[in-house]
Formats: sequence, C-alpha cells, structure tokens
Amino acid sequence: MKLIDLKPGKSVEMSDIHAYKSDVNNGRYIYILAGVHGDEVESIYVLKELLANAELWEKINRPTIVVPIVNVDGYRIGTRTNSHGVDLNRNLPASSWSHVITEPQYHPGLTPLSEPENQFLVSLFQKYPPGIAISLHSWRPILNYNGDCIEVAHFLAERNQYPIAPSIGYATPGSLGDYLPEKYSAPVLTYELPRIGHLRTLRDVWDENKLALTDLLTSDLLNKYCLL
Repeated sequence: MKLIDLKPGKSVEMSDIHAYKSDVNNGRYIYILAGVHGDEVESIYVLKELLANAELWEKINRPTIVVPIVNVDGYRIGTRTNSHGVDLNRNLPASSWSHVITEPQYHPGLTPLSEPENQFLVSLFQKYPPGIAISLHSWRPILNYNGDCIEVAHFLAERNQYPIAPSIGYATPGSLGDYLPEKYSAPVLTYELPRIGHLRTLRDVWDENKLALTDLLTSDLLNKYCLL
C-alpha cells in the first residue's frame, strides 16, 4: 500500500496541514492522527516514526488516512491550543460541545467548528468516511476507548501494558471521542502516551510502543472497521 499526499489544509496562520491517504479506496477509512495538541510532541514523534517505516506500509492493504500534525501552529510554538487559543479537541461539532470555558487550555472556541484545523479534519471525514480513529496524544499512559473498540485497546495493552479506560477521567465536550461515534458511528481510541522527562526520551516512548502499533496495523483486527 502507498500513502498519497493529499491537498493540505490550512491552519490559522495559513501553514499547511498535511494528510496522507492510502491508494486503497474501498470502504471506511482507518484514521491515525497526532498533534491535536501542539505541545504533545510525543504523539507527533511516534507517528513520524510509523510513517518512516516503509516496510510497514507495504504490509497494509486497507483504506487509511494519516494526519501527522493536526495543530501545526501549536506545534511550532509549543502550545496545546492553536493560534486562536482554542483547544481543537473541544471544538468539534458534537452535541456535547459547550461554550463554557472551564480552564483556558480547554477553550472550546466561539462556536463549534470555528477553527480551520478542524474544518479541514471534518472535510476529510466527509470525503473519506471514518470507520475508526486512533488519535495519539500524550499525558500519562492510558488507552481510552469511545465506542465499540475495546478489543483494539486490549490488543494494544497486551503489548505495552497500558491501562484501559472507557473515560479519560473528566468530561471532554466537543472532542473527537464524542464527535465520531455520534456522527459516523465510528469509535475512537485515544492513545495517551507518556510524557518525556527524567530518564525518558522520545526514542524511549517510541520503543515502548513500536510493537503495539506495528502489530495492530499489520493485524486483521482493524479490517472490520473498514466495512461500509
């Protein structure tokens, strides 16, 4: 399978948001995302390593969309939010969206889908309907499943020993985990990686998760999510 560079989206500051699509087109798509929060560099590094593994993608034959860095402006300046100060994982047009700003880092935007980064994501969902999304984040190790993908969480946990949870532990109105199950009946696996710090490097985070992710992508487990 080859990944094709799609026409990029644009961020608040008109930076390119790159997305890649498989040359396999039938069915629903497996989405793999990183960098929704610009300061979660671990997620971006891990997906970059996955993308660089040419042999891995040659073994995969299913509809796939990869967005390596959703929040390109935030990544460049090291912030969770985009250049409008909006948390992109609180800005999607789920019925749970709320205008209430509980903390500055969770600013949901003035209206749902106000941000160009999410407008680009939603345009991808509309053109290439999602079957499941694996959204890489970094906070503390946890495999949070929304919708019918607990078996994916267990598959990963058998390899990285991360805890599994149906909730991240607090409300996330306007999040991808709320939006995709509601709009597309597509589950979301929010894959929280550990943060780098004392005695833990980006390479350590990758090494800790390489087997889990490569085994998942080359297994048959995701095939059912591609069915229309």
